Amino acid sequence: MLRTLARRLPAQTVSAHCDGPCGVYDPASARIAAEAARSMTKKLLDAGAATTVDEQNTQSRYIAIKEEQAHIAKEELLVLWTDYFKPPHLEQYPELHDTFWKAAKMCSEVKVHVSMEAADGLMAAIEEIHGIFWATKGRDDVPFYTT
Repeated sequence: MLRTLARRLPAQTVSAHCDGPCGVYDPASARIAAEAARSMTKKLLDAGAATTVDEQNTQSRYIAIKEEQAHIAKEELLVLWTDYFKPPHLEQYPELHDTFWKAAKMCSEVKVHVSMEAADGLMAAIEEIHGIFWATKGRDDVPFYTT
């Protein structure tokens, strides 16, 4: 009976975060992902050239995690950019689009290269977004934690 009903009245496919007005946003998720990508970048640079199969395996895992986490950071930033920030925020922070565009590009830079400069640049971009985000909520006192 349910199958018949589902065929006659198909539901539209939706995805979230956040198609509903939950109002739960926080740049911390982007920071955590970016920190993981930064950590893997540091491990890769510290490891040097892999000479054994085990070392190559470990480095390939670091690379996979670095790329995955940089992509997650980008997705989290894009959710903030497209879902949280509204026209009044742009009036208050006219550089907002450029800030997010550069941060998203920095995520790609971290994925493509093994560079502490890029990883640190991404962290700095997310810290800037963190400051703007919390200022829009009247909370200039929320610290930007890093490990």
